[in-house]
Amino acid sequence: MVKFVGISGSLREGSYSYLALQEVSRRLAALGAEVEILDLRQLNLPFCNGEKEYPDHPDVALLRSRVQEASGLILATPEYHGSASGVLKNALDLMSFDQLSDKTTGLISVLGGQSNSNALNDLRIIMRWVHAWVIPEQVAIGQAWNAFDSEGKLKDPKLAERFDRFAESLFRYTQTLSQVA
Repeated sequence: MVKFVGISGSLREGSYSYLALQEVSRRLAALGAEVEILDLRQLNLPFCNGEKEYPDHPDVALLRSRVQEASGLILATPEYHGSASGVLKNALDLMSFDQLSDKTTGLISVLGGQSNSNALNDLRIIMRWVHAWVIPEQVAIGQAWNAFDSEGKLKDPKLAERFDRFAESLFRYTQTLSQVA
């Protein structure tokens, strides 16, 4: 079974990043994958200070073990000041090559304004640095405040199709790389 861990880089209630993560999670589940969303709002994670262990923060061990056990990752972030959120970057910094190397990764960003790739490009660099495999497809949702209906579903059928292609690609690449590893 292909297992994914999704992480949203937003702590805001009603987060569009979290809604986007749920959208792709449903699509991956429909393809036969198991998906676990780690909600950073529920984890007590310290600021990364470069330590190897964080004995006073058992959620660091939880984060590390869940990511290490997964076949792939889905990272969804709001774009703040032209980059990925500090919350997501901190969660990634609390992990190491042990958890992130060879992990197939899909990237999603949400923005209040026009869609761009700044946060996605930064995450691509971070994940490449830790030897993860970032898929070519990515999703950037501009004007996220208008992308979802009151039930949290995507309004735009073309954006929904992009999510379908994104999920299919992430699933396929993860299956392929899992067989090779």
